[in-house]
Amino acid sequence: MGYKVGFKDADRIFGQLQDEYEIWAPKRFVGKGRYSDTDLIKYAQVASAEEIEYKEKSDFPAKEVLSPITQSLFYFTEDEFIESKAGSKKLLIFMRPCDIHAQHYQEKIYLQNGGFEDMYYKRMNERVKIVMMECQEGWDTCFCVSMGTNKAEDYSMAVLFGEDGLSFQVKDESFAPYFEGMEDDDFTPAFVEENELKVTVPEIPDKEILTKLKDHPMWRQYDKRCISCGACTVACSTCTCFTTTDIIYNENANVGERKRTSASCQVKDFTDMAGGMSFRNRAGDRMRYKVLHKFHDYKARFKDYHMCVGCGRCIDRCPEYISIVATVNKMADAIEEIKAGENGQERG
Repeated sequence: MGYKVGFKDADRIFGQLQDEYEIWAPKRFVGKGRYSDTDLIKYAQVASAEEIEYKEKSDFPAKEVLSPITQSLFYFTEDEFIESKAGSKKLLIFMRPCDIHAQHYQEKIYLQNGGFEDMYYKRMNERVKIVMMECQEGWDTCFCVSMGTNKAEDYSMAVLFGEDGLSFQVKDESFAPYFEGMEDDDFTPAFVEENELKVTVPEIPDKEILTKLKDHPMWRQYDKRCISCGACTVACSTCTCFTTTDIIYNENANVGERKRTSASCQVKDFTDMAGGMSFRNRAGDRMRYKVLHKFHDYKARFKDYHMCVGCGRCIDRCPEYISIVATVNKMADAIEEIKAGENGQERG
């Protein structure tokens, strides 16, 4: 079913939806960008269609709705603890196709990881309905086609924003009553077919080559280039690293709350352990860990696809202009170099 909806009618529909749903979408925050006189686009609750930023890619991903930067887990006193409460409303989230794929990738980490289910993520995820925002061309840092995430089918509705209104495709019949009396439209979403950026992810054929790749000198260039700020992982659609902190309310150390806060494997001291042990102390080693996790380890574990969805937000946010596409291409060259060296030794 498809419908053509003017902005005034869209706002009326949004008002009705808010009785049952929190509506989340990319929203522009004027003057809040990281440079002077620039804006920030991030996910926030919206009350009208005009609030949704659809012309530009959001600086931060939709994952922040389900796994917030900071989240209270439970509150404790000297002799008991109380879990934080989940919201009562469902979540209606406007997402690009790549973010829809990213949600499924995160589900594997939070809900299918060795039989463990993260209850805090699960209770959010179970409340989600998705509105897919049509994405026809993408942006200059996107490479979703290479990662196979340019198209999506798992959504309740799809939407195309126009100058005079919105076109909706409604797949979930529970939403059809909201569009009663609206003009019919045979809208079917289009998808990006080609990106300016392209990447071919190299296959690592065996453990021996993987071991040699980890020691390859290509990673040393990032010791100087990468400043270990973690901006790439905060903006990443699929990163899931976090840390926990106990917040004490007063002088009584037995009263407070435990919070979960997003963390980054790219930040120095992330791997600090009791006793002073620490791993990956060089920026290049941290870069290697991130890249191999996105483009080898995840797929090797879950046997389906690579973890990166090609949204390009890490490229957009890196203050040193490090491109993940260029890094993966360098990794491909390093693998071929290692293979050539092994073949030369065999012939010798």
